[in-house]
Amino acid sequence: MTGHARTLTSKVLRLCTSRAGLPRAWARSPRLLTCAAPSCGHATNVKTRSYLQYLERKVRGPPAPPYGHVCQVGHPVLRSKAAAVHPRDILGPDVQKVIKTLTRVMRKMECVGLSAPQIGVPLRIIALEYPEKLLEDSSPASAEARGLVALPLRIFINPQLRVLNGQTVIFQEACESISGYSACVPRYLSVEVSGLNEKAEPVTWQVSGWPARILQHEVDHLEGILYIDRMDSKSFINIKWEECNG
Repeated sequence: MTGHARTLTSKVLRLCTSRAGLPRAWARSPRLLTCAAPSCGHATNVKTRSYLQYLERKVRGPPAPPYGHVCQVGHPVLRSKAAAVHPRDILGPDVQKVIKTLTRVMRKMECVGLSAPQIGVPLRIIALEYPEKLLEDSSPASAEARGLVALPLRIFINPQLRVLNGQTVIFQEACESISGYSACVPRYLSVEVSGLNEKAEPVTWQVSGWPARILQHEVDHLEGILYIDRMDSKSFINIKWEECNG
């Protein structure tokens, strides 16, 4: 350990024994501080900050849902059936917070649909939005083939899906909860959804093309179903495979 590293370790030790509220046992166990002193003989600010963030999380505990991130496959919430929301609770602060967080995370991730379970909340709430900008980035031929249309923000609570056209179409599909992968998934061409919006008002929407695909994908999440359960397994790919094998 270099003199600089020993100084850094002593600083972290002082932090652990200060009034920050960390358990004394941590200060008595030097092994818990070894991450702050890299074996390569020098310390970096990045590693120091990372370790201090780890300590802070241990004290405060993990974040509580609704999360500001998307849960990844393996999280139990993604495989459980979401509970219905009582209409009288929709205008309450808890459900409204879920809706606002759902919208914010969806836009941050630049995805076109998101469900409450994906931010750790097992409630039957979904959000959809297909901005005009995304539509402009697609070629006219691609937009026509996929049935792409701009879609303003729509919130559905306790959505009920009804198939209007039993014909299925297959396109490549991805999911923020299975980050970095994609596969071909069959979906019904046209569906109808009914439920309540963010104002607790009853709404019904008949839709086909890509919006119908988004709806089916997000309603599946409320049942604990992921697109990998419906995909053509031979089409499952890492979307950056060309870069990895370039």
